[in-house]
Amino acid sequence: SAIDACETNHGGCSTTADCRKTTPGNRVCVCKAGYTGDGIVCIEINPCLENNGGCDRNAECTQIGPNQATCNCLKGYSGDGKKCTYISLCSQNNGGCSEFAICNDTEMTERTCTCKRNYVGDGFKCRGNIFQELLRDFKTSRFYFHLEALSITDIAGPGPFTLFVPRTDILNTDPRVKDWLARGTMAQILRYHVVACATLLYNDLTTISNVTSLQGDPIQISYSQNSVYLNNKTKIISSDAVGTNGVIHIINQILVP
Repeated sequence: SAIDACETNHGGCSTTADCRKTTPGNRVCVCKAGYTGDGIVCIEINPCLENNGGCDRNAECTQIGPNQATCNCLKGYSGDGKKCTYISLCSQNNGGCSEFAICNDTEMTERTCTCKRNYVGDGFKCRGNIFQELLRDFKTSRFYFHLEALSITDIAGPGPFTLFVPRTDILNTDPRVKDWLARGTMAQILRYHVVACATLLYNDLTTISNVTSLQGDPIQISYSQNSVYLNNKTKIISSDAVGTNGVIHIINQILVP
């Protein structure tokens, strides 16, 4: 009877090949679908090695089996992998930039944030003049309302100014505020929290001993236990909110001339 060469040891073919008998005692080895080789040795075909596996040029081709691949759009692109469309970062929430910044898409799915004219900052946080900024922060908004009610608009000018602002909750709860308003001295109190002609950052305050307020009286400055104190008892608890015409420091109580 004719010898079937494929009956013994799969005819010497690769396990990923088909053994096909031809004439008695002979056979041919043919690699299975998804493999390439001479039948004795068969290796998987990686479709990603040619034409990116049919994926979009802005997609990643990943081999998942013999001659099988999946396409996934790169970061910053959307689609099915066969076709990928660029996603503009700036089209969503202004690219994460400040509402007062201009977002510009750049290459490699990045973007830049640049503060608009009349604003300063890193693009992610942009501030206008300190008079405007008082209103935008709840912690300082009460100070703004008092300035506006008394028509004190000094800090809306070009400056520069340095502000020491008591927190909103302090201005709301200190019983002396009603008395100062009734006596007409609240304007003096507010001006005592303003220093004109200088933008004094926190580090600057650690090196000087006094400044003169817009009200006319001096404010004593001391540095102790890694904190800056005004008139020896009022502590700066938040600092260096820099605007276009000065800087805001938040303090833990009202300064009284």
